[in-house]
Amino acid sequence: MARPWATLGVDLHLEPTGAGGLRRGLTDALRDAVRTGRLAPGTRLPSSRSLATDLGIARNTVAEAYADLVAEGWLTARQGSGTRVAELAATAPSGRAAGPRHREPVRPTYSLLPGAPDLAAFPRTEWLRAARRALTTAPYDALGYGDPRGRPELRTALAGYLARVRGVRADPDSVLITSGFAHALRIAGTLLAARGVRTVAVESYGLDAHWNLLRQSGLATPALPYGQLGTDTGALGDAGAVLLTPAHQFPMGTPLHPERRAAVIDWARRTGGLVLEDDYDGEFRYDRQPVGALQGLDPDRVIYFGTASKSLAPGLRLGWMVLPPSLAREAASAKGGTETVGVLEQLTLAEFITSGAYDRHVRSARLRYRRRRDALAEAVAARAPEVTVTGIAAGLHALLRLPPGLEESTVQAAAWQGLALQGLSFHRHPEAAAEPLDALVVGYATPPDSAWAGALEALCRVLP
Repeated sequence: MARPWATLGVDLHLEPTGAGGLRRGLTDALRDAVRTGRLAPGTRLPSSRSLATDLGIARNTVAEAYADLVAEGWLTARQGSGTRVAELAATAPSGRAAGPRHREPVRPTYSLLPGAPDLAAFPRTEWLRAARRALTTAPYDALGYGDPRGRPELRTALAGYLARVRGVRADPDSVLITSGFAHALRIAGTLLAARGVRTVAVESYGLDAHWNLLRQSGLATPALPYGQLGTDTGALGDAGAVLLTPAHQFPMGTPLHPERRAAVIDWARRTGGLVLEDDYDGEFRYDRQPVGALQGLDPDRVIYFGTASKSLAPGLRLGWMVLPPSLAREAASAKGGTETVGVLEQLTLAEFITSGAYDRHVRSARLRYRRRRDALAEAVAARAPEVTVTGIAAGLHALLRLPPGLEESTVQAAAWQGLALQGLSFHRHPEAAAEPLDALVVGYATPPDSAWAGALEALCRVLP
């Protein structure tokens, strides 16, 4: 019995012209697909049998066309690897002149940019094991469009985990799954604007991408003063909400002082304002038990944000919001029914948490990052005594205070050494009132283990 064409091999859309015979028409069609870039270098082509069945022509015709293009250098054929497009530079599509070639900027040899974990340490084996278990046990309806709030398995797992580890008070119905912090902040901005909020106060140092997201929702983002006790929450004025990183201020590296934690909750209760708590690396405290989430003080006035970006990998695109019960429905509506997050990733993370694999991974990462921070502090003290490592022993970055006036030249020297590095001024709010500080924001978690020693040495060479 003949097998239907749709069950064979790899799909490939071709339209042989037939001019000059089938073999020549097929050869021209394949060559054109490679030349224009429609078939990228390395693309595996269907077997000659499969393509012949799809096109309704003789297998020998396809095999001969493949052989012609292998001889010309357009394709390669190796035993066990099949027929593939050769590693050639694709020319511009027909009808468009190829412009001059531009060299890409040389990538740095090392990176100490903040904001990312050691991606080489992602627990691939354990994650794959969790994915298999999750997919095996998932109900059929889990693969449908589902609840825009996120899979109940993950919302339940997160509610329990955050209560146990971060002191968050949450019901699964108050948890909303997002594709990361930026997605969550965009939802919050839409929600706040719909409720009539016009101003969201932010910290003097942070990420401009976050401030811009709030502004895109029509919200003003004035900067709060920063001092020895952290962000001055007594200066909130008539703001309708405030965005804070209270457990470990980014990038200054300090926790919000208990007095100011209490003050911001008091402000929220008195004014009806909301606190947006970005708990971006709250699990990574190295010298003591981490301070609990601000949300635990008043779940009705705090929107809690977390992600798997620092603990696992940003490429997973998994984040969450824990909302006051009164806002959960509005937030789900602001998210919309079409902005869902990949179900398989949600189910896998739920299994990863409930099996205990997440705890084990975080503990292992905590030990590794603590050793790196200790090595950084020791190297800086020995090689650059005028530079001070500041902030608490926590997170994935450290702040290195420099002598006045040396930040720009140090960052430039790092670039010459092939080291990607950011100065503190990169994270300064344009309306910040405090005197600018000269410092470096060093992401010591970013390099893989194989590059850590080289990155640290490159850093020490450029420090004053």
